[in-house]
Amino acid sequence: MLKRFFPLTAIILVLTATTCAQHSDNKEDILTGADQTAQYVPLLTGKRVAVVANQTSAIGDIHLVDSLLRLNIDIRRVFGPEHGFRGKADAGEHLADNIDAATGLPVVSLYGKHRKPTVADMDSLDLVVFDIQDVGVRFYTYISTLHYVMEACAENNVPLLVLDRPNPNGFYVDGPVLDTARVRSFVGMHPVPLVHGMTIGEYAMMLNGEHWLKNGEVCQLMVVPCKNYTHRTHYQLPIKPSPNLPTYRSVLLYPSLGLFEGTFMSVARGTDFPFEAIGHPDYLAAPFRFTPHSVEGAKYPPFKDVPCRGYDLRQISTESLEADARINLKWLIDSYNYFLSKPGFFQSFVDKLAGPELRKQIEKGMTEAEIRQSWQEGLQHFQTIRKKYLLYEDF
Repeated sequence: MLKRFFPLTAIILVLTATTCAQHSDNKEDILTGADQTAQYVPLLTGKRVAVVANQTSAIGDIHLVDSLLRLNIDIRRVFGPEHGFRGKADAGEHLADNIDAATGLPVVSLYGKHRKPTVADMDSLDLVVFDIQDVGVRFYTYISTLHYVMEACAENNVPLLVLDRPNPNGFYVDGPVLDTARVRSFVGMHPVPLVHGMTIGEYAMMLNGEHWLKNGEVCQLMVVPCKNYTHRTHYQLPIKPSPNLPTYRSVLLYPSLGLFEGTFMSVARGTDFPFEAIGHPDYLAAPFRFTPHSVEGAKYPPFKDVPCRGYDLRQISTESLEADARINLKWLIDSYNYFLSKPGFFQSFVDKLAGPELRKQIEKGMTEAEIRQSWQEGLQHFQTIRKKYLLYEDF
């Protein structure tokens, strides 16, 4: 069945075979957009196609690109986001265009010399497919890549097909809404909360509907929704979405610990448990010890080969993180207070991650409750916007 939506001036086609609002906590019951080949392969047949993909773009154990090639889909090129098409590069590592060794396809890096497909990149394309697993956090850059791909599609009159995937942090909305008039970067492009509670397909609809693309452009957008997913679902990712989010716990902790990337502390990159611990060589009061080393996906981690003291958050159950359903500011506030006499705790990057207000509030000595209260008006406004674009039953 084809459903047609008309948010503002955008025309969005949402393809779905059955109701998408059945509740399930078992990821095996959920079908991603990519899983539903009968829904979208006919749209690709006979077309010149580009695919925006990484290691998460899979149908079961088979990569989407391999599946489409076996079905004789004419894939002209692949666009790779941060961490690359195969998902092995460091965070922030700039990547060059290359030829994929497994398929022989040209890979255009959208995290290298440019982050938006050029006119040449879009040349001779009839359709672009976007299939990347997001984790629902504003500073996770896949939604920024989505933005630029949508702009390029709109400007070059090429339709975009989004194969939707569940959001593992999609069961709540929390954090400060970014004031993009004050700060805007690749880790924060839109006036949304730190945790936005939307799937990549819903987010694409919002970018169109709120006219957040350059010059208010509207992309011709099609979305294949998931089946048997709702925003109450606790979804454990079958493939790690980036090198330093290897576990379900790290994905749940990421909205809170990602803020530490704007400080002088370590989030245990270069260990077997990135984003499951925090530490610093001088955190002498903390009970846990770890030493970062150079590893794939974290070649140059903070405090490489230097012992750190900190806190092991692997002791927190994933069930308790699910039940809490909010960002934890206590860890950040407590760490700042411990290092109060040590200059440079906050670094300039934190303002890009969170917006400058959070840093200022912590420096002023505001409590977590006071800081959270300051978010409420923005969160309520965003929730009104968000509801217009939901494809799935809400929490």
